[in-house]
Amino acid sequence: MAFQKTVKSSPYYSRFQVKYKRRRAGKTDYYARKRLIAQAKNKYNAPKYRLVVRFTNRDIITQLVTAELTGDKVFCAAYSHELKRYGVENGLTNWAAAYATGLLLARRALKKLDLDESFTGVEEVDGEYKLTEAAEVDGEERRPFKCFLDVGLHRTSTGARVFGAMKGASDGGLFIPHNEKRFPGYDPESKELDADTLRRYIFGGHVAEYMETLADDDEERYKSQFSKYIDNEVEADGLEELYTEAHAAIREDPFKKDDDEGEKKDKDYWKAEGKKHKTNKMSKEEKDARIKEKIASLTS
Repeated sequence: MAFQKTVKSSPYYSRFQVKYKRRRAGKTDYYARKRLIAQAKNKYNAPKYRLVVRFTNRDIITQLVTAELTGDKVFCAAYSHELKRYGVENGLTNWAAAYATGLLLARRALKKLDLDESFTGVEEVDGEYKLTEAAEVDGEERRPFKCFLDVGLHRTSTGARVFGAMKGASDGGLFIPHNEKRFPGYDPESKELDADTLRRYIFGGHVAEYMETLADDDEERYKSQFSKYIDNEVEADGLEELYTEAHAAIREDPFKKDDDEGEKKDKDYWKAEGKKHKTNKMSKEEKDARIKEKIASLTS
């Protein structure tokens, strides 16, 4: 008689613990999260901020988040669909849009802290590797707003868009510890960064180059793939000027609203009575009279 060994006994199952829900769903890398939110004890519970960058099919989400016992708290956020307010209507998920969204987040956060004039970041973008340094505020040296890049489950390959958002936030005046090794244009053999290549990506030069190539080689595919660009009369040679104007507009007003939001709504607009049909309650005499009418209509 063959003996069957019990592989997992009852004590095993009584002690088994399932992993966190977001780990089971494959949404959170807790190994990385633990190191991103753990704060040194000598910081006395000071908030440790993360630059959270996430990509969807049609949008880019950038947030400054700090972890608390009650959950993550978002200090400030910016989205690529907000770039429409600054003149960027198309390509809201490419590298140039990621840079502009990171820039918008940085300027918005510093404006919120009244530090936008003290930490201006890189106003003339040249593609060079630069980190935000301390500045003098009210006669005293002030260190810049510090945060750490949180890429989630995104692959950190060289030239990835997530580093475009980080570069935009860094040039916007935030201090994000990083090096140049993952920017487009970095040569691992010579260990040098080609600033011209990085600048070309920031201003959508790679998109313009592809548009020109496609227009020459396959005009039908060009009209199909860049139909929205054509509808908005955006040409390849006008992309750099478009993004330059957008960067300037972001620095001028990072909290810009849509045109239809310009007029403030009435403060008591939400107090208006609903349009649902309401019937007043009937008194006992009215109910009795209504019953008599129904009886009379049935017997007649």
